[in-house]
Amino acid sequence: MTQHLKNLPRHVAIIMDGNGRWARERGLPRIEGHRRGAESVREIVRVSGELGIDYLTLYAFSIENWNRPKAEVSALMRLLEFYLKQEIAELNKNNVRLTAIGRLHELPARAQRQLEKSIDALKKNTGLTLVLALSYGGRAEIVDGVRSICREVKNGRLNVADVDEKVISQHLYTRAIPDPDLLIRTSGEMRVSNFLLWQISYAEIYVTETLWPDFRKAAYLKALEDYGGRSRRFGLVSPSETT
Repeated sequence: MTQHLKNLPRHVAIIMDGNGRWARERGLPRIEGHRRGAESVREIVRVSGELGIDYLTLYAFSIENWNRPKAEVSALMRLLEFYLKQEIAELNKNNVRLTAIGRLHELPARAQRQLEKSIDALKKNTGLTLVLALSYGGRAEIVDGVRSICREVKNGRLNVADVDEKVISQHLYTRAIPDPDLLIRTSGEMRVSNFLLWQISYAEIYVTETLWPDFRKAAYLKALEDYGGRSRRFGLVSPSETT
């Protein structure tokens, strides 16, 4: 199927939804859904690298997720720490570079330390850049960016008249990352859930009923094939409509 893919996106962002529902449908604890979801992460990262996609951003833990039961949050943080440590060798083998966005200081100290170690261990890689959105919220990101701009204006390093879209983008967590071309949401929910609100302005959106733990290579290639058949106009009129 891969030979039929065309116009691959440079940056894919994914809202990984459905872990809890997957577990519930099977009478399993929610954490089992998250563990199975981690296997999907491993496969989608590998396939993205093989296809030559430059950036893959995964919505791993939202600011709102802190409101879940404490036992589930603690289990998720332990799973994050385990994944970051366990996957270094595999990511390194596949030439994957790692980075993270969000209010990372809100993560438990052990998770922060492991995240820093993993990022440092993979920093020389030149293939796919894997971006983990952790303690992330699109509105919070914009608030943090506006606060940063206000500080620069107050300190005389920036004039209010010079604040434009480019300046705002440069003060977001994703300042060094291109905007997503394709946003994928699993589990069939029709919402963006406070994810990359500024950055997805012109992203193509693909929603699948597949739950994240079942979202593997075939489902991913289907999403990429769908993207390849779309015409991205960025607000302009397509050539066929001008004749």
